[in-house]
Amino acid sequence: MAKEKFELEFLVKSSPNILYNRLATPSGLSEWFADNVNIKDDHFFFIWDDAEEEAILLDKKAGESIKFQWTEDEGTDCFFEFRIKIDKLTKEAALIITDFAEPDEKESASMLWESQVHELLHILGS
Repeated sequence: MAKEKFELEFLVKSSPNILYNRLATPSGLSEWFADNVNIKDDHFFFIWDDAEEEAILLDKKAGESIKFQWTEDEGTDCFFEFRIKIDKLTKEAALIITDFAEPDEKESASMLWESQVHELLHILGS
């Protein structure tokens, strides 16, 4: 069964630069997304307990977005992306996460992202 794209949006009370640092650097990602993150060239290695997953950096726009693809999804259109959107009127920052999941796993994938982002917001004091 093909994976389906979904997006989640979270308001973040933090400067875009501080938020971007937590999304795009191994040390920032290690604070909320994985237990440890290592990088070699354009390959990010995400470590949880005794499991390791590898993702390839597909695109990066400083201060705006970063896009990865799990190596297991190579050859597909599947990816996960973090984007920062600034509201022009209120100047509030929003974190938009795009990901793909099997139709029967979208709800649990969304819940996992919400849990992870809750940890990120806690770290940011947001």
